[in-house]
Amino acid sequence: MKKLSILSATIVGLMMSAPIAFADDITFSVVGPMTGQLATIGDQFKQGAQAAADAINAAGGIDGRQIKLDIEDDQCDPKQAVSVANRIVADGVKFIDGHACSGSSIPASAVYAEAGALMMSPASSNPVLTDAAATAGWPTIMRLYTRDDAQGAFIGPWIAKKYAGKNVVILHDKSAYGQGVADAVKATMNAGGLKEIMYEGINAGEKDYAALVTKLKDLKADVVYFGGYHPEAGLILRQSAEQNLKFQLIMPDSIASPEFWQVAGPAGEGTMFVFPSDPQAKPEAKEAIEKIKAGGFVPEGFTLFSYAVIQAFAEGIKRAGSDDPAKVAEALKNGQPISTVVGSVTFDEKGDLKNASYDINQWHDGKYAPIQP
Repeated sequence: MKKLSILSATIVGLMMSAPIAFADDITFSVVGPMTGQLATIGDQFKQGAQAAADAINAAGGIDGRQIKLDIEDDQCDPKQAVSVANRIVADGVKFIDGHACSGSSIPASAVYAEAGALMMSPASSNPVLTDAAATAGWPTIMRLYTRDDAQGAFIGPWIAKKYAGKNVVILHDKSAYGQGVADAVKATMNAGGLKEIMYEGINAGEKDYAALVTKLKDLKADVVYFGGYHPEAGLILRQSAEQNLKFQLIMPDSIASPEFWQVAGPAGEGTMFVFPSDPQAKPEAKEAIEKIKAGGFVPEGFTLFSYAVIQAFAEGIKRAGSDDPAKVAEALKNGQPISTVVGSVTFDEKGDLKNASYDINQWHDGKYAPIQP
């Protein structure tokens, strides 16, 4: 009987420890433009997420569960994004670090919401993403990034004051991201008393913007705000320089990538852009940055935001005591700060970040850094 009691106690002890010792791994999908013109953003997503997963796994994982990453490519194409989203939920993945472009995130979010998966974008800034989710009653659509309207409220009044009396042009690339942020800047700049002399959409992916450059030259543009991405921005600047046209280009956060300079070359000198307050300057990011750089990658752009999404998922699962996406989302929105590499973050009921702050950065000799506005 004594031996039986000892054996029973041993079996009970093993059963109690089994869920931690032998728990399944947990998979997070990382979705962005892994190929195509914006592949640099996808690489930032992948590098940040992998660094976060490695750090969390090395520390014991999430309650003993190791993180595995599923890397998916949507090329920032809305149709491909929906296809990828359907495949992810069919595979039973419950947590998605992505997407990048708002035009992809918005349609993909409906797929995730219907499946009850938790999507958290580290880059998409169009307000529609979380506004539509809130209206539809989708609690599992979030973003660990800032919104276009907040970015517009920051830079629009500054442009109005800084360039009062100047010829300002507003351009966009007709995408959900580009036009969304351009419209936000236009509204706040106009409210600040400055009216643009031209507002126009361009066709992304073109190689010849000579007609646009001629128009800017005829208008004697002093400042151009362009809602779009680095391939088009770089080409417009380079082709403007060829026609001896110089203006101050101001961009949103999309050109926080060395590829901008590779396209623009010296014509990119002085270009300004808005980006959330320098995540690489956060003390919380120091160790992560050192490890990422040791692997031969510079954690620019959205790298640390992708890292932070993985941290938020891990913390949310721990707080909820469950990997049920709805419970995790609820745990993340409870007002308690979450420690991440981009600082302490909190989410509102819509799943947006609270208290976003920004820097104005400027390109100089192939590098960028915050400036005093």
